[in-house]
Amino acid sequence: METNQPHITKLVERCKSSDKTAQLQLYKAYYKAMFNTAFRILKDEFEAEDIMQEAFLTAFTKLHTFKGEVTFGAWLKRIVINKSLTQLKKNNRYEEVKMEVVTNDELKEEVINYKGLNPKDVLTTLNSLKENYRLVLTLNLIEGFDYEEIAQILNYTNENVRTTVSRAKKKLKQVLLANNIKAQAYGR
Repeated sequence: METNQPHITKLVERCKSSDKTAQLQLYKAYYKAMFNTAFRILKDEFEAEDIMQEAFLTAFTKLHTFKGEVTFGAWLKRIVINKSLTQLKKNNRYEEVKMEVVTNDELKEEVINYKGLNPKDVLTTLNSLKENYRLVLTLNLIEGFDYEEIAQILNYTNENVRTTVSRAKKKLKQVLLANNIKAQAYGR
């Protein structure tokens, strides 16, 4: 996303001085990606738009805390994700599901071969999973967070994240396989 990092860095510095033009340029550079991130978590366009706007306001008011240890986009995305999760909790659509701890040797990484699958079908299937599965797979497969980062974001243990992701992938694979068999039966 940040192919023009020196330009973004200059914009961030100008924003720290409350430069409204620079803020608008940063907004234009990131609003689509941040909206998509919020939408994937909230599944509601209006809420995603509100959260994205709030995240930018927060980012611009807290810009002095941005140390540049990660890219600005990664820092902003984390704000969007945290605000989206807070909104889910407010809506009571997200219930923390405590999973039993599973030892490492009990966990087998579920591998899904996505070749030949329609990406739209995969996303539709992912969105149909129960909320905690949908959320961890979105953070892992789409947003690119590793287990440790997801554990921090969701306030889970690493073991619970590994277990939840593993079970979610297994469920996704089962549903995709079942849908594929149905499609073949009906000649799609």
